[in-house]
Amino acid sequence: MKAVRIQDVSKKFGDVLGVDDLDLDIKSGEFFTFLGPSGCGKTTTLRMIAGFYYPSTGKIYFDDHDVTTLQPNKRNIGMVFQNYALFPHMTVDENIAFGLEIRKYDKKAIKEKVDRIRGLVHLGPYGSRKINELSGGQQQRVALARALVIEPDILLLDEPLSNLDAKLREETRIEIKRIQSELGVTTIYVTHDQTEAMAMSDRIMVMENGVVKQIGTPQEIYHRPNNRFVATFIGETNLLEMKVQSINDETITVANENGLTLQGLTENLAKGLQVNVGDEIYVSIRPEAFESGAGDNTISGIIELTEFTGLSVNYFLKWNNTTLKAMIISRGTAIKQAGHTIDLHIPKQNIYFLGE
Repeated sequence: MKAVRIQDVSKKFGDVLGVDDLDLDIKSGEFFTFLGPSGCGKTTTLRMIAGFYYPSTGKIYFDDHDVTTLQPNKRNIGMVFQNYALFPHMTVDENIAFGLEIRKYDKKAIKEKVDRIRGLVHLGPYGSRKINELSGGQQQRVALARALVIEPDILLLDEPLSNLDAKLREETRIEIKRIQSELGVTTIYVTHDQTEAMAMSDRIMVMENGVVKQIGTPQEIYHRPNNRFVATFIGETNLLEMKVQSINDETITVANENGLTLQGLTENLAKGLQVNVGDEIYVSIRPEAFESGAGDNTISGIIELTEFTGLSVNYFLKWNNTTLKAMIISRGTAIKQAGHTIDLHIPKQNIYFLGE
């Protein structure tokens, strides 16, 4: 399996900048996800890796081999498209075998490889079925099998689950990760779905307007966002604009104009962020960071709205004219309704400080 190195890559479409000065190293065997909203540059980056687009500037390497202008059919990649791009007049086996036939494998080798990969994607008895006789999830597995049967150095997946319903998305997501782990193939996955990215990836690259906003493990991206965009795009957060009141080696105290004062740990400053007393700063507090009862950063708020989700109770509360969302795990205890007061606290380690 190959590692991928993207060096100083930019891509322009006329006067429009699709990707801006991207540097990235993807390890051999890694499941790496490009995540971001529509138009952020993630699919453009994937297509440059595949060879469908050439960079305007910069280089792309598979291991130490420069593939920047190499044709797609010379890169030994497998690709699964959003619409699967299957041949409706062919059977499952014929679709899977297509890439092997193009590569002039003999019939015996093709049958052995197709049988093996069809079993791997749990389509064992479906080899003779036509594509229009399959469900959406089964068609997605055929597309995955076709990409994998050629034993690619790199597997590219461009929003492959977007056409599936929620339950099938989850089932297929698990299958893709299982197969990738079993084969160990370097996999690059494009999605705008944060849950998919968090559940499947070894590392994630978050993009906005062609620019990389952060690269890290799912845990780093979620718990230690580098900026406001990442904090708000990944999951939910209470994002508050506050002013630094005091700072020392261990703690930072911040307050807003509504009289809300919070204290957190200096180790939770975003990477590279330096602040002084009087500076404006953004504070990120995940809803699940709140805990019941008294403790650090105690809040006694008036509940404006209550949501019961089964797993948790979401309280939208107001304290000192600041609205906050708190998520408390449901353990069968009484649920408070709008108009009641609730006492919560936020441990210092659950408060994160961000710049722009």
